[in-house]
Amino acid sequence: MNKILSETSGSVGTLTFNNPERHNAMSLDMWRGATALLEQFEQDAAVRVVVLTGAGGKAFVSGADISKFDSERASADAVLEYNAAVDRFGQVLGECSKPTIAMIRGYCVGGGVGIAVCCDLRIANETARFAVPAAKLGLGYGYANVRRIMDLVGPQFVTEMLLTARQFDAAQAERIGLVNHVVAESEIESYVCNLAETIAANAPLTIRAVKRIVRELRSDDPDIAACDALVRQCFESADYSEGRQAFLEKRKPVFRGV
Repeated sequence: MNKILSETSGSVGTLTFNNPERHNAMSLDMWRGATALLEQFEQDAAVRVVVLTGAGGKAFVSGADISKFDSERASADAVLEYNAAVDRFGQVLGECSKPTIAMIRGYCVGGGVGIAVCCDLRIANETARFAVPAAKLGLGYGYANVRRIMDLVGPQFVTEMLLTARQFDAAQAERIGLVNHVVAESEIESYVCNLAETIAANAPLTIRAVKRIVRELRSDDPDIAACDALVRQCFESADYSEGRQAFLEKRKPVFRGV
């Protein structure tokens, strides 16, 4: 069974973590496969938004596949190899030039939280549950992961999540800012679809600039010149002319990313 699935519909690419019998727990091969698919979406000009979700409806990603620890994380070298694959996925997801949306059903635990906070937006259903149980497993939770969560929820809640290792329900996750919106299960697919299509219809150069600026704002050494260059590119683009013309003609603009 292919444990990482991809699908493209119009301008929206969907990556599905497909290990439902283990609540979509991640193996080394899954991290590598997910990275490869994200890189394909990045190179596909037809894809303007990427949605990440879990198969089965009971979990987004429940963390690492503990059943594979003896084969994949038993030695120091194996741990380094595994962590490098996880870090590479996080880097590719975090630096993706296209907007990313995590559609979260059920459990979002450990590495699942790490994936979700690398996305630009997080939409959860009412049964979603969030936890970082590293303290219950004796695992270290690295600087980059802690920083990403803290950027969303602040030091007080990232500390609570990590020290207690307890679960936060969907309402709590929304209240502290871990997710953007909580939506009923019956509505979440249509909600995420509409959100993705709304974003995909907007100007790609503007979106790319916003994404880069937000990323640089999180950096200790922001590249302001690169941000300014992306903003100038927007004003010099054919899409800027199209946007103005469409506004005057009271029609929807058709953006081409140039």
